[in-house]
Amino acid sequence: MPAAAAALTMAGRAHVDERPVYLDNAATTAVDPRVAAAMAECLTEEGVYGNPSSSTHRYGREAAQCVEAARHEVAALIGAAPDCIVFTSGATEASNLALLGTARANADRRRHLVSARTEHRATLDPLRQLEREGFTTSWVETDGAGRVTPAALRAALRPDTLLVSLMHVNNETGAVQDIAAFGALCREAGVLFHCDLAQAVGKLPTTGAAAWVDFGSFTAHKIHGPKGIGALYVSPAARPWLRPVTFGGGQERGLRSGTLPTHQIAGFGRACALAAAEGAADAERMAALRAALWEALRQLPGVLLNGPAEGGSPAILNLSFEGVEGESLVTALTDVAVSTGSACSSASGEPSYVLRALGRDTGLAQSSLRFSLGRYTSRRDIERAADAVCRAVTRLRSVAP
Repeated sequence: MPAAAAALTMAGRAHVDERPVYLDNAATTAVDPRVAAAMAECLTEEGVYGNPSSSTHRYGREAAQCVEAARHEVAALIGAAPDCIVFTSGATEASNLALLGTARANADRRRHLVSARTEHRATLDPLRQLEREGFTTSWVETDGAGRVTPAALRAALRPDTLLVSLMHVNNETGAVQDIAAFGALCREAGVLFHCDLAQAVGKLPTTGAAAWVDFGSFTAHKIHGPKGIGALYVSPAARPWLRPVTFGGGQERGLRSGTLPTHQIAGFGRACALAAAEGAADAERMAALRAALWEALRQLPGVLLNGPAEGGSPAILNLSFEGVEGESLVTALTDVAVSTGSACSSASGEPSYVLRALGRDTGLAQSSLRFSLGRYTSRRDIERAADAVCRAVTRLRSVAP
């Protein structure tokens, strides 16, 4: 075992820790107990259980007040006005609403879109659907670390460009994009800018995001809130360009019909308030843990970093291990929960399209692991993970043909 990994694992060897090490993106975002408490207050007869759309009685009005209080907390995390927040079932629905709703509402004026092949599938798949509907997409190239340069974006814009969609933080590599520069370019060109903020909120400073984007998608479960609730920020200037993609009771200012889940929204609001108060400290601690994990694993031969060496997300570390198949490595790590890529694509068995777009060949893309850190990741978790990965890689390489 490399010396750094051995040093990391010496502490605590004397006692047994049976708890699994959670370094998978989904597993590192457990609901904060304080969030769960806020949700529980909306789930019983003694709590705020009414339908927030029912304004004719006290129970509905109390629920509506709870929703609006949470809307203020969610808005504050990205520096937005509360009435610019549209609650959705998550970032996927929010991105679909922004992309499909804007494109279809303006198909008679402009039909050109701009994005990157390293985006989340919640962006890529709606764009492919729009291409089937007669729109065209220009795909901007990224540098070796997965970043889009402002110059590359500027070159992709055309007189008929309607919308640019580029994420703030890549969910697989942790690459951070300059969305302030992107927003300035789009404003200058009279183009709408959608940004997937899901991996940024709570981990990077985002209180300026509303000033940079026209549409911003994010979700609760990435910041230790409940799954199944998210939001789309819609700037006042962009609202006339957007129309709904689902129809019904006209909730959320007519943009997203459906009964609002008060308990999930309350949890989302509490999670955003906690992220605003504690996110900077969480990020500093995660960055130190990420650095320790990378320092331990980089001493193995044939380990390659996928993503930026500096300036990336403090919560994501993506590595390729030469001579080791990724799924075999995941299987060998019986006490460590990690993934070979995005959780949304992990069942496909295909190599990461994000890593392929960064220039990794199929073998290296298939030999990659993504380590994700969260509020509850500990130094002991990093020690145990480094030990387990070093042992598994060494053993698998020794038996490989």
